[in-house]
Order: sequence, then structure tokens, then C-alpha cells
Amino acid sequence: MNNWFHKRRTCRLCDSTDVECVVPMRPIPIVTPNVDAARATAQYAGVQEAFVPLDLYVCRSCRHLQLLDVVNADVQYNNFRYTTSISLGLPEHFVTFADEVLEATAAPKAGLVVEIGSNDGTLLRAFKERGMKVLGIDPAQKIAAQATERGIPTLATFFTDHLSQDIRSEHGVADIVVANNTFANIDDLRDFASGVRRLLAPGGVFVFETSYGADVVTKTLIDTVYHEHLSYFMVSPLQRYFAANGMELIDVRHIWTKGGSIRGTAQLAGGKRPNSPTVAAMVQEEKRLGFDGITPYQRLRSNIDSLRHEVDQQVQSRKNAGKRLAAYGASVGTVTLIQQFGLGASLEFIADDNPLCEFLAGPDYRIPVLPSNAIYERKPDSIIILAWRYAEPIIAKHQRFILGGGEFIIPLPTVSIRC
Repeated sequence: MNNWFHKRRTCRLCDSTDVECVVPMRPIPIVTPNVDAARATAQYAGVQEAFVPLDLYVCRSCRHLQLLDVVNADVQYNNFRYTTSISLGLPEHFVTFADEVLEATAAPKAGLVVEIGSNDGTLLRAFKERGMKVLGIDPAQKIAAQATERGIPTLATFFTDHLSQDIRSEHGVADIVVANNTFANIDDLRDFASGVRRLLAPGGVFVFETSYGADVVTKTLIDTVYHEHLSYFMVSPLQRYFAANGMELIDVRHIWTKGGSIRGTAQLAGGKRPNSPTVAAMVQEEKRLGFDGITPYQRLRSNIDSLRHEVDQQVQSRKNAGKRLAAYGASVGTVTLIQQFGLGASLEFIADDNPLCEFLAGPDYRIPVLPSNAIYERKPDSIIILAWRYAEPIIAKHQRFILGGGEFIIPLPTVSIRC
């Protein structure tokens, strides 16, 4: 193990050593737009040049899909700078989330809501405005401090079982524990479950939203595969995980966020809340799709290879014609796509509406990240929309680029051209 990452040898859901690499991926840098490169480099000399494997593994025992190459959490999260409030549509989603969770759980007024990975407090603010007491936990110290200053008390640390004891002693038990797009980021899931279990009131619930592994595989959502996301959860392995850790998964909803996610609800084992038929239904659907074997992963590998070939053809044909290429959207998912499609040496710059960094760097590239008005100052011929989920609003916003003879290339879920 070095200072930057290590490779685990066991499934993080069930501890089995029977794990298999099912989708090899090209390595990506540790430093992404979400990480403050200057601070990280000051703490860890050479981290700016560090690459880490991104291969996907499945556990043959419980069928959990995951990364086994684990980046040092201190490198990622102590230097974290992404805030949820800048994500298009996410603040509005959080308001709906709070309303739906409070209605579904009938949590007592002024009950305690604890969020693990609370970031800038956007979700907790929605709960607070609805009369709940709130407490956030997030290791990004600067962001946590800013959330506290804005009225959302936030502990600037990692969630652990030991921390849950301190929270329980000081604040009491929680009626709702939330992990929104954080559950997949946890390496030690046994300690995590122990902490949640200790923190919950007898009638409390743990509610999480996370990218759905079945969607990642069947829809080729490879831009959601990066080192913050260690797990790509599916319902069948989760059901076993909670049962093995003194809890039970009682409800699952398939939702739209991140290209396909699930919202799950768990309670303490033997709790009084009824089990929803959605859990068994999704377990059966995963089996129907073949996730009790490796066929879906073989299809994903084939789809990635096909996309690589098609994107490369589009890029090379334009370069051969003397055209200049740029990209749109600088995010952690962008880093994955640049590496998987081998785009680094072909892009003059990356446009972004809210740039978090000055450049993206790799083994053969250092791409400037510029505000979106650079499109009209630098005048590329083609722009690859790496933020492909937002292709429609991006294209609508930049009709002037198309009217001037430019074209947009959208690489996912299939390659398409808009001009």
C-alpha cells in the first residue's frame, strides 16, 4: 500500500475472496475536478501524476459489483470541492426527496435527521425547513464549515461506528439517517452498517439514494464509474448485506437521477414497518436480466469497445480534415470518458458553465478548462458533449455555435451528431 491507493482482496459487502474482474477499464487520474489539485499535491507529492486502475469486479458469492482499487479517502475528501448546489436539477430533487421521505416515514415533528456525506447542506436544509432537527457529517472540511456557517450544523469528519456513539450521546437517536449519493463511496461497509444501526431510533429508517448497478451495466453509464464510487449496488446483494448486519431492506424505488438510481429504505431487523413488494420484484428483475451470472458484463465490455471505436472514428475523421475539437463539461465523469475514449491529445480545451479546475491532466495531455464563452472566442469546429445527460439544455443554450457552422458530438448512450 502507498499513500495514494491500495487494492483490497475481498468483497466489501460480504468479505468473500471469490471476486472476478468482469469489465477491465483504462486507469484514470486520482486528481479530478472534484479534488483541489494544489492542496492535494502539497500534502502528497506526485499525486497529480498518479493513475489508479478502474477495473470492475463482481463477487461470485453475493454478486456485488465494485471497484477493488481504493483511493486514499483523505486525498479525495479532505481536498474535496464539488458542491451539490451547482448540479443542474439536484437542489430541486432534494426538496422533493425530503417531502417524500417525511410522508413515507411519518417521522415525528422535530425529530432528528442525520445525513452522511451532507456536502454543502442542500438536502438537510430542506428537512430543516420542514421542522426537523438536522446534523450533517462530511469530511470536506471547508465545505462542512461553510454549511455550518449557513445554519446546517455539520461535523467535518468521516462517518464511523465510533462517531455514531458520540452523536447518539450528544444528540440522541436519529429518526432518519440519510446517505444521498454517498453510500457507494464507503469502503468499510461493515463498520458503516454498525454505525447506522447504533444511531437509529427503534422505529427509525435509513434512506439512501445511489447509482443503480443494473443501469450502469445495461445502459453503459461508464461516466458514473470512478474512484469515488466504489460500489455499484443492486438490490439482491443489498438485501443480503442488510440482513447480515442486523437490518432489513424494506423498500426500493427506481428513480431517474444519475441516469438511473435507486432509493432504498432499511430499518432495524424486526422493525414494525412492512416490507414493500418492490424489493422482491427488483430482485426477480435482476435475475431475469442475468445478473446472477456474467452475461450482462460481457455485453458491457462489448459496448465499451464499440463506443471506443466509433468515437475514435469520429475524432480521427475530423482531425484528418483539419478540424479543431473541444469538449463540454469538466467533471469527475469527464475524466473517465477522456481516458476510456482516448480523447486527451485531441481536445484543445473543455468548456464548462461552472469550472471547478483550471485544467485536466493525463499522461499525454493537459487540457485547459474554460468558461463556456470560450466556445465563441476560440471557435472550435466540433464539440464533444462529455456532460451528455445535459446535452439538450447545452445545445439549446448554444444555438449560435451551430448557426455558425459548428457541430456537437454526443458520445453516450450512443454516438450522435447535432448540427
